[in-house]
Amino acid sequence: MKPEQATETSQTSIQVIERMISLLDALAQYPDPVSLKELSTMTGLHPSTAHRILNDLVLKRFVDRAEAGSYRLGMRLLELGNIVKSRLNVREASLEYMRALHRRTQQTINLSVRQGDEIVYIDRSFSERSGMQVVRAIGGRAPLHLTSTGKLFLSADDPKQVRAYATRTGLAGHNKNSITDLTKLERELSLVRARGYARDNEELELGVRCMAAGIYDDSGKLIAGLSISAPADRLQDEWVEDLVGTAGEISSVLGHVPQGAAA
Repeated sequence: MKPEQATETSQTSIQVIERMISLLDALAQYPDPVSLKELSTMTGLHPSTAHRILNDLVLKRFVDRAEAGSYRLGMRLLELGNIVKSRLNVREASLEYMRALHRRTQQTINLSVRQGDEIVYIDRSFSERSGMQVVRAIGGRAPLHLTSTGKLFLSADDPKQVRAYATRTGLAGHNKNSITDLTKLERELSLVRARGYARDNEELELGVRCMAAGIYDDSGKLIAGLSISAPADRLQDEWVEDLVGTAGEISSVLGHVPQGAAA
């Protein structure tokens, strides 16, 4: 492709995105479905152009076709908005608690969320003095079954979902300590449910052990995991109570009320 052709293609792509955004912005101004004619007038797009773009947005669920010739914003936008909201809110709510937990333990504190079959690290508090190399940077990913936070999320799934996860991933391991057998994983998840927290015994990285507790939103949904990572010989069982309590405090900030708590 010639340079001028590449530039033209790029400009065309940007133009399409701008037109999509203009249509979404126009729909956002009205609580009720809007006609194609009105959307065309508001955005300055030719009706055929607006119709073509709206059809693409309907296919992706960003727009719903309320009835012939009228449109409204789709549920996909709500889904994405809720994802962004939960991640932004949990990071903001967790920051000071993570720093305080780090000061008390002098070990790495991780905040992670689930994305498909992996966890994603979205924040971290650590110091070089911890004596452990930090290899999972913010934005890094790891398989659910090899991490303490990942086990929290799997423990919230029903048995059928866990088996489906095992089939999709093959329960691939990273080292000799990795859990690669479904029966063993199911036993491990039962322990997580009984304890209320999860452990990683050098299953992701040799020489590193972790423990994690769940963070819940106002609907009681598990949205993140708070974990302590430490050299294998330094992780202390005494930190569990502090970890679980800290995760509970963050959950409270997000509006979570534990089951059985007084109204």
